[in-house]
Amino acid sequence: MEVSIAQGKAEFSNLIRLLESKREESITITRYGKPVAQITVPQPAPVSKRIGAASHLYQGSISLEDFDKNNEKIAEMLIKGDL
Repeated sequence: MEVSIAQGKAEFSNLIRLLESKREESITITRYGKPVAQITVPQPAPVSKRIGAASHLYQGSISLEDFDKNNEKIAEMLIKGDL
């Protein structure tokens, strides 16, 4: 879908609803008929990019019993911004 800057400004909320409802995957903003910007729904980071933020806390394999043992430490590091 393409919209002019003026139309985009006037209908911004409606355009966002189209993206949220997945009726549109992206919206291209044009100036004088030429694309200048694109609005899309952010894609979640792949799991492989999220897992491993605290991998330094684990060495080698880990048992299921020990899997959650560092949860409090990891939460504290996330809150502090240390990860």
